[in-house]
Amino acid sequence: MNIFYEPEGRLRMTLENRSILDVKPVWASPLSFPGKFLSLVDGKDKEVMMIEDPATLEPEARKIIENELHRRYLTAKVQAIQMVKSEFGITYWTVDTDRGHRELVTQSLQENANWMTPNLLVLTDVDGNKYEIDVTRLDDRSRRFVELTV
Repeated sequence: MNIFYEPEGRLRMTLENRSILDVKPVWASPLSFPGKFLSLVDGKDKEVMMIEDPATLEPEARKIIENELHRRYLTAKVQAIQMVKSEFGITYWTVDTDRGHRELVTQSLQENANWMTPNLLVLTDVDGNKYEIDVTRLDDRSRRFVELTV
């Protein structure tokens, strides 16, 4: 496998005797097996190959894939919740994170708000970004937002 940018910013891959012109790395089981089972899909989201352990990749390929994953999956730690508003099954959040102030939108909290532990909530916004909320680290006002919303 050879993975590279051509032209700049467009990820491509050669695999044996074929070339894939548009490649995206996606985690197959991000919550169950973090850091394992990486799927490389083509422009039509059809799987090209599965990599059980990305740490086994050549350093250059691993660096490229890590860069793409970083761009694809934002995981921010919520430090405070400023506002939450729900309308018609859509929830609008205004939060402060370790990556700065964010405004995010979640649909169907039954599907996009997952309690990983009794104190750790993971929200997935409409763009697929993840936001971790450790309720033990929130101020009382922020904690009440979580209790009333989720």
